Amino acid sequence: MSSAGPQHAPPVALAARRSGVLLHPTALPGPGGALGASARALIDWLAAAGFTVWQVLPLGPVGNQGSPYWVRSDMAGNTALIDRSEVPLREHQPEEFERFCHANAHWLEDYVLFEALSAHHGGAPWWEWPAPLRHREPGALAQARAAHAAALDRERQDQWIFARQWSQLRAYAQARGVLLFGDLPIYLAPDSVATWAQPEQFELNGEGRPAVLSGVPPDYFAVDGQLWGNPLYRWAQAERDGFAFWRARLAAQLRRFDLVRIDHFRGLAGYWSVPAGARTAREGHWRLAPGAELLRVLERDLHALPLVAEDLGVITPDVTELRERFGLPGMRVLQFGFDGDAANPHLPHNLVRNELVYTGTHDNDTSLGWYRGLDAEQEARVNLYLGCTSEQMPLALVRAALASVAQLAIVPVQDLLGLGSEGRFNVPGTAQGNWRWRVAAGALDESLARNYRTLNQLFGRHSAGGQ
Repeated sequence: MSSAGPQHAPPVALAARRSGVLLHPTALPGPGGALGASARALIDWLAAAGFTVWQVLPLGPVGNQGSPYWVRSDMAGNTALIDRSEVPLREHQPEEFERFCHANAHWLEDYVLFEALSAHHGGAPWWEWPAPLRHREPGALAQARAAHAAALDRERQDQWIFARQWSQLRAYAQARGVLLFGDLPIYLAPDSVATWAQPEQFELNGEGRPAVLSGVPPDYFAVDGQLWGNPLYRWAQAERDGFAFWRARLAAQLRRFDLVRIDHFRGLAGYWSVPAGARTAREGHWRLAPGAELLRVLERDLHALPLVAEDLGVITPDVTELRERFGLPGMRVLQFGFDGDAANPHLPHNLVRNELVYTGTHDNDTSLGWYRGLDAEQEARVNLYLGCTSEQMPLALVRAALASVAQLAIVPVQDLLGLGSEGRFNVPGTAQGNWRWRVAAGALDESLARNYRTLNQLFGRHSAGGQ
């Protein structure tokens, strides 16, 4: 933790040495949805192996490409994750269902109508709907609610079931000493309930399309930068509202998780703004964001910030200063460390306690796939540093993460299983073939759990939380 700023008490998930596993629920094995028996089996395996954190990607409803970072709502859950074999009969819990609908009406009613109208218009984005619906004229909305009443009720029920199954899963995890670690994407999809219901929060044109787009500038990895295409926030409006939109976003995640990662944290200090219609991100420019004001409001609400800053990529001093001012841990990825510079912050000997260390993330190749792609000089450097041979990868990298001083070490499940590039989950900048990998049935067995339990005990990570 930085000595320059005020001291902050760490969240529970970071109050002791812990280790965790990164696995999105869509990758769980077994038939049907992921929030039932398959998720409980994973939690049992984590507890047996000495892991006390399960990290997932965003849980919101996704678009056709399946990316959890292109969400249609922060507040709603992805109902494709529901285990339909464990769905309760609503008539047996009518009061519970009604309480859920009443407590969540502030987002639920807009969301269910948005999804019903989207389906009615063949999946067309909301800015292509008839003008009265685009502009949310009260009479048009009332007519739509009446016309689609059955669809609205089905969607309310699915959101109740999702919330119920997730709540039960969290209780199951807590009883076994496993904490849940979530992810808040900094931006939402252009065709989302938020841009339709709260357009004043976004920089949109008169039709509802993004007027400026998100992305990152040119760098070593992309000569034209990256053009993501999400709408950007109208930060002046957010400040006038006391950041109510952001406070609601985070509150929804903290009802689900013990710890939350803010994706692309640097966008809270300064963000790359690209005019709509630009051919590449090269045409953008930097703009300032009121991240300190936002975090100050969140800290006032929460008293402590159970947040992790995703600070990967090209990070400028203002981003580091913002993160350290509020005591937020950053991220280090061992795969990024072996460029030949002994001062590289991702190398194990340069890690600090108030950080999370990863072998790789959901955007990286698996550690074995990464290692196999190194040239001879790079491979020799990795072997020398880790004191290993090629036959000992990726376990040598996993051991380095677990042995490090970082308070929380996270390992993608593909690295625990020793998988090569066939296990890669996502290739940034590509739209096809991502998010499809699944854990093979039986791969997480008792023998593997015993091996990792031994390593977690060896490196002082097993006893977190007083287990």
